[in-house]
Amino acid sequence: MRIQPVLVTGSTGYVGGRLVPQLLSSGHRVRVLGRSLAKLQSRPWAIHPHLEMAQADVLDLESLKKACRGCRAVFYLVHSMSALHKDFAEADRKAAINMTKAAGEAGMERIIYLGGLGEETDILSKHLKSRTEVARILQSGRVPTTFLRAAMILGSGSASFEILRYLAERLPVMITPRWVRNPVQPIAIRNVLKYLQGCLENEETTGGTFDIGGPDVLTYQRLMEIYAEEAGLKRRWIIPVPVLTPRLSSLWIHLVTPVPAYIAGPLTEGLRNPVVCRENQIRSLIPQDLMSCRETIRLALGRIHNQCVETCWTDAGQPSIPEWVHCGDASYAGGDIMESGYRIVLDATPQEVWNPISRIGGKTGWYSAKALWYIRGAIDRLVGGTGIRRGRRDPVRLYAGDAVDFFRVLEVDEPHHLHLLAEMKFPGEASLEFRLYPMEGGRTELQQLSRYVPKGLSGILYWYILYPFHEWVYQGMLKGIARAVGKPIVEGPDRFAPRRHHVCRFDPRVS
Repeated sequence: MRIQPVLVTGSTGYVGGRLVPQLLSSGHRVRVLGRSLAKLQSRPWAIHPHLEMAQADVLDLESLKKACRGCRAVFYLVHSMSALHKDFAEADRKAAINMTKAAGEAGMERIIYLGGLGEETDILSKHLKSRTEVARILQSGRVPTTFLRAAMILGSGSASFEILRYLAERLPVMITPRWVRNPVQPIAIRNVLKYLQGCLENEETTGGTFDIGGPDVLTYQRLMEIYAEEAGLKRRWIIPVPVLTPRLSSLWIHLVTPVPAYIAGPLTEGLRNPVVCRENQIRSLIPQDLMSCRETIRLALGRIHNQCVETCWTDAGQPSIPEWVHCGDASYAGGDIMESGYRIVLDATPQEVWNPISRIGGKTGWYSAKALWYIRGAIDRLVGGTGIRRGRRDPVRLYAGDAVDFFRVLEVDEPHHLHLLAEMKFPGEASLEFRLYPMEGGRTELQQLSRYVPKGLSGILYWYILYPFHEWVYQGMLKGIARAVGKPIVEGPDRFAPRRHHVCRFDPRVS
C-alpha cells in the first residue's frame, strides 16, 4: 500500500526549505507546493525519490484543491508579507480560507500551522493579529489544525537574525525605541523544525495550540549584546528613547539592514508586544534539547562564516514576472523594449567562463565599476527598494528564485544561461542575461544582453540618460569576467544585435 504524502506549502521559503529535506531524510513522502515549478526543480532535494511537486497558488482555490488531493496532512507555512501584497492581512485571510476548503475536500487528517506568539489585545500588531486570524480560520474547518505559536525564530538567514546581525555589526551606538527592553523568548530554527515534524508524528498534538520557545527569556537589548559578544565586537551602547515609533524604527532598519521596509515594518511593529510562552505543554509531547540564544547565535555565525546557509529570508515569494520577458518581439509585449547587447570571445570552455558568472553579485560584486553599483544600490534603498545589500544566500550556487543583490534569478541553466530580473526602483522593468555558446577550438562566446521596458516619458529619459554609463559598465563587466576566468580574450568586447523572434513564447510556469 502506497503511503500518502504530506503536503508542504511555502516549501522554498526559509522554514519550508529546511523542513522538506528533514522530512525526506526521516522517511516521509513529501509533496511540495509552489507557484513556479522551475523554482522547485532547482532545489537540492528536488531529485529525491520520495518527493512530488505540485504547481499551485494558495490564492487560487482550484489549483490548491488539485495539489491537496491524495495528501494525508499539510504544513501551512505561507504568509503574504511581500512587495506584491499591499494588504498582506487580506491576502493571508483569503489564502487561509482556501486552505481550509481544499484540505477538507481532500479529506486530510490534519493541518499543521506555524504562526506567531501574542495575546489578542488592542496593542497587538497587525502582523501578529493576522497570524492569529489565520489560525482561527484554519481551526474553524473540518480538518483538525495544530497551531504552533513561535516568537522570534533565530538561525542563519532568518529575517529576525539578519536584522539583529546588521544592527549589532554596523551600529556601535544605537538609539532605539523603548520596546528594546520588552521580554522575548526566541527559538532556534533547528528546534522549530523538530516541533513541526513532531506534530506530524505525534497524534496527541492533533488540533492543539502550543506555544514554542527556547529556554531563554530575555530582552531584545540583551540579545544584541549577546550577538556582539559572540561576533567578537566591542561593547554596543544601546540607548532606549520614548520618541521612536515602530514606523520610524522600520525605516531605520530598512536603511541599515538588507531587510526591506515591507518586511521590517510588520516585524518591528510586533516587537512592541511582549512575546513569551504562556504554557510549555509541547515540551512533554515532543521532548528535545532546546538551544540557548547564545548557542543558536554561535551556530548561525559559524554557518555564515563557512558559507553553508541552507535557506534565507530572501528565498520566499515569487517575483511578478512581466510578460515581455518571454517575448522576443516588442510588438507582442505591449510596448517598446530597449536592448543593449555586448559579446566577447574567450579562449576558454563554457564551464570555465560560467564559474565567475555563477558567483556574480554579493561579495564578488559585478566585475566592473564597483563604486557605481554601490551608489545605485544606496539610491535604490533610499527610495524604498531592496538595494544592493541584500546580497545572495550562497556564494557559488544559484537557484531559480534566488535573490542576487537587487536582481532575482529567473532562469539558470549551467553552464549556458543565466537570466536575472531587476527588482530595483526605476521607471520601467528590466532584465539582464548571460548566454554562453561553445565554439571550435575550445573557445566560448559570452553574450550579455540587457532589456528594458520604459514606463512613460520618464522611463524613456532614464534609459537614454544612463545609456553611456551602461555601455561603459557592461563592457567593463565582460572584461572583468574575462580577468576572473584567467584566459585570453580572442574577440571583443563589442556590440551585437540580439536575435529577433516573431512569436511570443509564453512560459507555462509563469502564472
